[in-house]
Amino acid sequence: MSSLEKGRILVTGGAGFIGSGLVWALNRRGLDNIIISDFLGEDEKFKNLVPLRYADYVEADDLIDELEDFDDIRTIFHLGACSATTERDCRYLVHNNYDYTKVMAEWALHNGCRFVYASSAATYGDGAEGMDDKDPDLSRLRPLNMYGYSKHMFDLYAQRHGFLDQIVGLKYFNVFGPNEDHKGDMRSVVHKAYAQILETGRVGLFKSYHPDYADGEQMRDFLYVKDAVEMTIHLAETAKAGGLYNLGSGQANTWKTLVTPIFEALDLPVQIDFIDMPETLRPKYQYFTQADTARLLDSGYGGTQWPLAEAVTDYVKNYLSGDKRLDPGIA
Repeated sequence: MSSLEKGRILVTGGAGFIGSGLVWALNRRGLDNIIISDFLGEDEKFKNLVPLRYADYVEADDLIDELEDFDDIRTIFHLGACSATTERDCRYLVHNNYDYTKVMAEWALHNGCRFVYASSAATYGDGAEGMDDKDPDLSRLRPLNMYGYSKHMFDLYAQRHGFLDQIVGLKYFNVFGPNEDHKGDMRSVVHKAYAQILETGRVGLFKSYHPDYADGEQMRDFLYVKDAVEMTIHLAETAKAGGLYNLGSGQANTWKTLVTPIFEALDLPVQIDFIDMPETLRPKYQYFTQADTARLLDSGYGGTQWPLAEAVTDYVKNYLSGDKRLDPGIA
């Protein structure tokens, strides 16, 4: 019996991008003993839930008060947060990403639940201190924005209070794929580029302002959401796993490499324009990210299943082209 079959599963942020992808992957394993919590609001995030199977739904601002009613929860995936890297309301970020996570983690530990939560690769800042999830000195990291710092605050809190190794923190790198439609400006470049290419036959990428990187050659570790959720489930089910884990492909790719398969999937020539980067972004821009996935692989994970070009093609042809969501009934 899988550890996820022992009691119910709580997924916060379960209507969101990675959260709904996680529920999709759980459903495909035959699991629907799931409680979903989220803020549905006025966007169309609810569409991510429509194909999914779950036992109950609770609005996020009611969840803390109702937790005691769910005494059969044995696994918590805490993915709910404000994920906007451009959010400037620090108080809001502290409340949503730090305070809320503290309450959830302490409840889980008190009640003997497996607790898996979303940290962020944004905690690494510009990468000057490395992107090593094995480094015990978290205090050396310097996040570049308040979103990253709000995530870093909880990592530090869990370490200071001696329970970081009893839980699992996930440092997702650049995740893209189905079910991100509601994210607005925080959608992936694949999603935005697809719309641009359909409309104009061209795509705009930021110019480089770093002498070591040509335009379009800035590099990121891009991870398909289908891989991201498999990694997440693996770590939840691996009893020995504890602490922080980088979740990425382990391979940096350029923006050019990312967008080229979109043109190919649409049977169009590659047409890229290089546009000015807003001045407010330039001091905080990361030119290179690559996840060190040694800890993940050492835990027994077999590696990514979706090479970048195949992942982009799957996303474009099977989801974006038909405005479809992840559906556990469809392969």
